[in-house]
This record gives sequence, C-alpha cells and structure tokens, in this order.
Amino acid sequence: MDIKKRINELTDEVNYHNYLYYVLEDPVISDFEFDKLLKELSILEEKYPEYARADSPTKRVGGEPIEKFSQITHRIPMLSLDNTYSKEDVIEFDLKVKRFLNLPADKDIEYECELKFDGLAIELIYENGLFTVGSTRGDGITGEDVTKNLKTIKTIPLKLINMEDAEQVRRAGQIKYIEVRGEVLMDKKAFKKLNEQRLKDNMPLFANPRNAAAGSIRQLDSKITSARNLVMFAYGIGEYSEELRFSTQFELMRKLKLLGFNINKETKIAKNINEALDYYEDIAARRESFSFDIDGVVIKVNDIKFQEKLGELSKTPRWATAYKFLAKQATTVIKDIIVSVGRTGVLTPVAVLNPVIIGGVEVQRATLHNQDEIARKNINIGDTVLVERSGDVIPEVVKVVKKAGIADFKDSNYKSSESIGDIGSSSGDYFKIPNLCPCCGSVTVIDGAAVRCINELACPCQIKASIVHFASKRAMDIEGLGEMLVDKFVENKLIKTVADIYYLYLEKENLEKLEGFGKKSIENLLNSIEKSKNIAYDRFIFALGIRHVGEHIAFLLIKYFRDIKGIKNASVEDLNSKFGIGEEIAKSIYNFFRLESNIIVINKLFAAGVNPHAVISEKIGQEAVSPLYGKHFLFTGALKNFSRDAAENIIKERGAFAEKTVKKGLDYVVAGDEPGSKYAKAVKSGLKIISEDEFIKLLNE
Repeated sequence: MDIKKRINELTDEVNYHNYLYYVLEDPVISDFEFDKLLKELSILEEKYPEYARADSPTKRVGGEPIEKFSQITHRIPMLSLDNTYSKEDVIEFDLKVKRFLNLPADKDIEYECELKFDGLAIELIYENGLFTVGSTRGDGITGEDVTKNLKTIKTIPLKLINMEDAEQVRRAGQIKYIEVRGEVLMDKKAFKKLNEQRLKDNMPLFANPRNAAAGSIRQLDSKITSARNLVMFAYGIGEYSEELRFSTQFELMRKLKLLGFNINKETKIAKNINEALDYYEDIAARRESFSFDIDGVVIKVNDIKFQEKLGELSKTPRWATAYKFLAKQATTVIKDIIVSVGRTGVLTPVAVLNPVIIGGVEVQRATLHNQDEIARKNINIGDTVLVERSGDVIPEVVKVVKKAGIADFKDSNYKSSESIGDIGSSSGDYFKIPNLCPCCGSVTVIDGAAVRCINELACPCQIKASIVHFASKRAMDIEGLGEMLVDKFVENKLIKTVADIYYLYLEKENLEKLEGFGKKSIENLLNSIEKSKNIAYDRFIFALGIRHVGEHIAFLLIKYFRDIKGIKNASVEDLNSKFGIGEEIAKSIYNFFRLESNIIVINKLFAAGVNPHAVISEKIGQEAVSPLYGKHFLFTGALKNFSRDAAENIIKERGAFAEKTVKKGLDYVVAGDEPGSKYAKAVKSGLKIISEDEFIKLLNE
C-alpha cells in the first residue's frame, strides 16, 4: 500500500464528511463508517508522522460553523471523544490510562459512567450567577451565539441556584464565572409529533431527533425553538472561577445538579473497568426504553487530578472514551441506484431498496459512499444486500449477500426518473458512476475517493454553497448575504453564479418584491457588495472555493504567482514545486482554471469592478518585508482595539499564523483583559507573552 497516498485520501475524505456533518448538517455516511476512516487515519499518522498533512482532521476538532449567527470563540476548546465499538478497545483504554499514570496494570481506576446522548453539544456561560451567553460547539473552537434560543429551554437555569442549605445558597452566588457544557435533545415523542405536524404542513421531515434538535436551536426566530420542547442535560464544564471546588467528575455532576442543571439519573460510579463494562451491557439492554436517543455510553476517569495529569491530545481527552453501540442490520434487495450531486460537487450514489425494518425504522435508501466502495463490494442493481443502520443515523450497504441474475435485473424495477440526466452505467459486475455531472453536464474528475464536478462556480447543484462561501466573513465579507437570502436569490433566479452578486443593483425592482426585504435592507446589501470589491487578493482566491484551497494555500498562491493570470498559467509541476503542496491539490487548482465556465465567471467579476490587490509585495524566494512574516500568534482575553477576528486577519495579511491553542512554537501570546486558562498555560510553558500595546508596536514596525 502507498502509505502517503492513503493518508492523503483519508485526510480528504474525512475533511469532506466533517464539512457535511458539522457545516451543512447533511451527513452522507454513518457515524460508524466515519469513525473507521478517522481511526485508520490516526493509526497511519501515528506510524508515519512525516506524511501527516497540516490540514489533517486529527489536528483539529471538527469542521467550520455556518455563519447564520454571530460567532463565539470558546475559551477552552470543546473536544470530541475517542470512539470505540469493542470491549477490547475499552480494556486497552484502561491500560493506557494506567501506563500514562505509571500505575500497575492490576490497579483499579475509578470511572464515572454516563449515557452518550445523540444531540447537539452546547456551552452556557454564567457570570456572577446569571446566564449571559450560550453557543453551539461549532468546530470545537468557534461556535454560534444562540443565547436567545437556549433561554427558551426550561431545563437551562437562567440563574444559578443551590438546593442544599442557606450557607451554600449564599456561597453559590459567589461563583463569578463558569462555562457549563451539555447536550440539547428532543425526546422521541416530541420528535414524532413534530414530524407529524410537518407532514400535515407539507414540509420536509427531520431524519432523526438529533437533526430536529440541531435545526431547532439554530432557528433565527426563538419562538420556533420555544415550541419544540427541547431538553438540556449537562455533562461537564469549561473554564470556571476558583470558587467552584470539586475533586471528582461525579462530585462535579452533583454540584451542577445542585446549581439547577439537568443531570441524567443513569450516571454511575464504576470502581474499575469491569464495572464500567457491566454498566454498558445494562444500558445496551435497556436502550430502547429511554425516552431519548442514545448511541452508547461515556466512560470518564473520575479523579480530577488524574484527568489533569492525563491531559489531552489535539482532538480528544486522554481521560475519557465513548463506547458506542453496535449497528443494526437487515437483508433486502437494491431496486435502483441513483446519483445525486451535493453542494460541494461530489457525486453520491444512493441505493433505492425494497423497504425493510431496521431497529424499528423503515429503511428505503442507503448510501453507497463512492465508486471505490461500490467496486470493492461489487454492488449493482438487483443485488440482495446486507444493510446496516449504524449509529441509528444513515443506513449503508455493508456487503452483497447474493448477486442478481439477468432475470433478477429485469424484475428490479430499474428506473432513472429520480436523477437528472445520465444516472450511470449498470453494465458489468458493479454499478459505474457517470463521467458527466447529472446536474450540469460538465465532465467529472476523480478526486481521492470521490467523483466530483469541478464546475464549482456555475453548477446549479453547487451554486448556493459556493455563493454562501464566497460572501462569508473570511472570504469577500459581504455583510448581510447569508444562507437564507442566498436561497431566496437563487430560487427567484436573481443569482445564477457568484458574479451575479455584483449585478444585483440592476435588479432593484425584483429585490423589492421579495418578502421581508425592504428598501433599507436592499441599500445596506448593495453598499456591502460595493465595499467588497476592494479585497486582498488571497481572500479573493479563497472566496472562489477551489477544492482544497484554504486561506493559507490562497495566501501562498498569491505570494508566488501574484495574480489570477499567474496561477492560471502555472502547470501542475509549477504549483507542486513552488511551495510543496501535494500533487492532488496542484491538480485541483490546475483543473479549476482549465474549466471555461469558471474563467467566464471570474472575468465577469472583474468586469463588474471587483479589484483584488496583493497585500505582501515580495519577490519569490525572498523573506517577507513584514517582521511578522512566518510568526505564530495566539490571542487570549478581550482586546480593546480589535475584535479577535480583526486581529487575526491583520497578522495573516502580513504572513503570520493565528493559532487557537497553546503549544510549542508559538512566537507571541497576546494577552488582553481577563485572558483565562490559555494565559495560565502559556505562562507555565514559558512562552513569550505581550500586551495589546506591545502588539500594536509590532504592527507599527
């Protein structure tokens, strides 16, 4: 096996599924399959660290939040848990804990065990006892401000209370600051009732209670959230002031309950890992009896001092693991295979099944993932297959039980009406995904494990996502042009490509006809569009949404090739050799500029007056003029003269890097007011800490 190639494939695939799951909330694979991919990547990177990429999902918590609400940066990252589906892995987790703590293998470690809810993770900030800010987990570092919606949930206290005695009530008021973390859920009855109502109203149904809870929290109208009967269970904390004292995880949960938070009654103490495994078996046997969806149990080291010693990896804490339930399976026949085009241009094959009941739910469709999976499993229309409903989310075809004969194929009710254009070939042993995009007819390319339409700027199936990305804060920063407005513009055929944004001033009459979009709103939007025309060139390149081109790659492209013309004229070899990007990324950039429809859109942007400018004026191979070039910064606490995003953008424009966590290699930690735990870690690590005034002096240099 080509290790480097496999690591690249896994990195691309996991990043793609992270985007679908966390940003679009539209996953196409199960948790089980995702966990397998991520675990394989983690193992390979551990063995071959020299091949690990800077954008590896193992180095981050997740993917990016949708820009519907204002953004909140978590003082302490909201880490995800390491997942396992086997008893052996849980026993190994226990042994790893003991090895790290230098304890003998036969020493008992006490664990706190709790249910693993399948909901939406949130953080609640209380200052001087009052609930002030609530946010979603987002990508673990930055979430969305959903305070108003969270205030509608009755199990979230608006003010901390204490249920013990008068002295503790008095002391509870002294907790100056605490970040409480929990899971927002919708119970099964509320979910069923909601979908029944949506069916009556001719609205699309939610796939499961988790999606319903996530959709409810992210409503712009808090009245809608209030009507959804959501519940929050607390499971831990982030940063907190010294008044709160506890020595174990279980004691922390008890104190949170006394302060007014909803704590699940199934939380238990296990004296050792065997008792934790017994807890899992008990919960698994009673799984269907719970009013909420759960997908496993969480096992946490109970002793807080042990937790602190164990610490965390880049993505997960060493002191906790999630032991998830095994998937449920059934056998059925594939009636048809249809191919859809997602928002990122990936062609996704989906099996249409003879209906079958799996885990109490009727399943009619299952993901086939990609062409490699179809070929590996030898899947075609008419085959009898084993279908798995992993993690109770999206079903997938696990394997072929019996291949279809010619007679079976004729009786398989094969049809093509559900897809747009050519749905692909079913000749041969397995189904072939088409080489033309079913949505726009453009030629597709092989991109890692995916088949992708590269007509990013003009494909109708991708256009909404490309416009939202183009207008986002870190790209062209067109204030007010969010997802809901983009939906309206596209559906009313006011925008067909990103270039049409800059011709909206010609559509004033049609804009005024849109519901809820008055003259003042139109004026503000058009002013924001006009303002965005003068933008840093690297942000313009990032805004184009070229596959694999993030902010850093965009910066390097402009640094070395100066402008669009330079990038367009570069060969794959030029792109690959200039700053060490991989061949896959180089091909993606090269292919993007070979597609005439993309060039037409770019030319139309320039014709509309979009005028990107280079920020760094330096020759290839020379060091940057800015003394900040190549330096790594971390900002903590509140800055007086900048927002966090503004400060980070300033240093990025000068060739520096903005980090989110305290680690070796940081050149400067910029400390504002009330810097918190990152500041303490930086001091302990002996990193260089500067004030905001010193930071401004650096900028002036």
